[in-house]
Amino acid sequence: MPRFSNRRRVRHSAEQMFDLVADVERYPEFVPMCQALKVKSRRPQPDGTEVVVADMTVSFKLVRETFTSRVTLDRANLKILVEYLRGPFSHLENRWTFTAQSEDACDVEFFIVYEFRSRMLAMLMGAMFDAAFQRFAAAFERRADAVYRRPSAPA
Repeated sequence: MPRFSNRRRVRHSAEQMFDLVADVERYPEFVPMCQALKVKSRRPQPDGTEVVVADMTVSFKLVRETFTSRVTLDRANLKILVEYLRGPFSHLENRWTFTAQSEDACDVEFFIVYEFRSRMLAMLMGAMFDAAFQRFAAAFERRADAVYRRPSAPA
């Protein structure tokens, strides 16, 4: 199964980065290939997490696919887990972890593993997905810079 992982140090707090990634409704504004995102439900859980079920539509050239995921937001541990429910994949799992390094810096870890249900779709979308994941982390960092204003460099 194709997989991609990335770790970046960003000049924003772990809480800010968690909030930015948790704000799935805004993804069409800045996430590569995300054409639309519709939240179907958002429910707090007894363990303190929140579970969001959402449909995401990704588009590239003539290919457009929608898939449904369950997103578990674990604010206490600054972790986000995305689990595939239905759509063009046979498997998809995505994890985010935010580790504070100081008040205004954190490490953001992004991991995804996926497999398309159709061999033809894998051939059409596979290389493009790999390129998009390379740009994901940078897109979230640029979004954080715009939303939270990049802090000035230390003297």
